[in-house]
Amino acid sequence: MLVTYLEASRDLCETDSILFGAALAVCRIIGAKVSTAGRVTGHSSAIPAWRRRIEERIAKARALIGRLICFRSGNNRPRIVRTVRMAFAGTNVSLSQPDITQKLTERIDDLKQRIAAWGKRIRRYTERSTRFNQIRLFQSDQKRLYESLERPMVSGTGPAPNQADTVAFWRGLWSEPVNHSEGPWTEVVASQCADITPMDPVIITPDDVAEAVRRAPNWKSPGLDGLHHYWLKGFMNAK
Repeated sequence: MLVTYLEASRDLCETDSILFGAALAVCRIIGAKVSTAGRVTGHSSAIPAWRRRIEERIAKARALIGRLICFRSGNNRPRIVRTVRMAFAGTNVSLSQPDITQKLTERIDDLKQRIAAWGKRIRRYTERSTRFNQIRLFQSDQKRLYESLERPMVSGTGPAPNQADTVAFWRGLWSEPVNHSEGPWTEVVASQCADITPMDPVIITPDDVAEAVRRAPNWKSPGLDGLHHYWLKGFMNAK
């Protein structure tokens, strides 16, 4: 059945869609869990667990600072007093001692320093994670790395462009005749390049493609099409 669709395929994009559909059908037959989110250009923006933990500490410390400042300003509500007692638990500090205001100030300064240290830790970890991901991306796909450095990653969840408008736009750029300004320097360059032997045309054979796929990792992260190399190797008709 697969060979019938492949023989009727008109271009490489259609062939890729046929192979992806065949891979999806096999996964459903054997009961494997399948996620088609990989075919979307957007990337997951989930916050790492380590960052959530640090941000929770910062939020709790800021809330505690607010309670301590309220108590220092004379707010003696039971909830505020209970929080202040918990803040000084294990420090032998009594709320009735004469220098409690100084102790409160020291505790507030300590919490502010902790918040600053946690913020620097987030920035340090984020920079390290960014460097690590860029190194991995450089090793696997340098083009995507340079594109991500030039412009931010854009999610592909928006509406698709209208086909007629897209064709009209590019046709207006490439189909209209343009009179280029050719100065004398173009003749000089043409004469200098006249003796250069043109490169032989590159012909990619099915054997070249099969050899490249054979050496590719089976389950490495796929491209935007979401099709792993395993299926290109496994479907004999695709060869």
